[in-house]
Amino acid sequence: MAKAARSEATVLITGETGTGKDLMAKLIHFSSVRSRGPFLAVNLPSIPETLVESELFGAEKGAFTDAKERKIGKFEAADGGTLFLDEIGDLSPAVQVKILRFLQDREFYRLGSNKPLKSDVRVIAATNKNLENLVSEGKFRADLYYRLNVIRIEVPPLRERKEDIPLLVDHFIREYGRREGKAIKGISAEALNVLMNHNFPGNVRELENAIERAVIFAEGGIITRADLPVFLEIRSEKDVAESGPDFSKPLTDKVRDLEVREIRRALEKAGGVKSRAAKLLGITERMLSYKMKIYGL
Repeated sequence: MAKAARSEATVLITGETGTGKDLMAKLIHFSSVRSRGPFLAVNLPSIPETLVESELFGAEKGAFTDAKERKIGKFEAADGGTLFLDEIGDLSPAVQVKILRFLQDREFYRLGSNKPLKSDVRVIAATNKNLENLVSEGKFRADLYYRLNVIRIEVPPLRERKEDIPLLVDHFIREYGRREGKAIKGISAEALNVLMNHNFPGNVRELENAIERAVIFAEGGIITRADLPVFLEIRSEKDVAESGPDFSKPLTDKVRDLEVREIRRALEKAGGVKSRAAKLLGITERMLSYKMKIYGL
């Protein structure tokens, strides 16, 4: 990233959805000589295919039915700065040609105009797709791929860099604690263990959502296991079950974990009503209250 920031070359960022490709693009821009210029991001799949060209390159008045005035496109608006093209693997072949022309000649045309325009824009592209496969299948232009693939940065999924989880958790606790007006100091070891055992198919975005929810639900100054979404534990348990037995914990701890999990599930299904939860668990309400007390639920 540091080398990319010092360069003017085109950057291609690859990785699964939710790994933080957009954040990486921003960091590269704001660490570069273009930091005082605009940073514009375009999520290509969110734009209707018929409007992608005018959104990127602009359009003259009357170029199409709804073009009632001249429209400035993102390539023109980002002059002197960086244009981030997110999920570039979804581009249609027609628009791929026009982006290739810009990367080669630094020229583009507004829709409905024959006048070439120039713009001093650095392009950073990102995709969660395998562009090499798309090229071999004829769905992505090989010449555009090579123009984009000058500096390649692959962002690993969160499950492959779990040492980042505690740092990200601290960051999100501070961020959402400020927003919610809560003085949350940190997270319990038990809650952090749940997060560390989860594979996070939704990557950093999923972790952020879990901490945002935990901050909202937290009653004290520390996020506890009870504040985390239940589905985290269910998925974590599935992952552990698939990976085989864990002999690193004593049996008493495993029994405790099982009881806590089943009590939480029963309470959620019962809408928080202890008498109903006790009936689901096959124990008395008094016993349930006792277990909730000793487990800090």
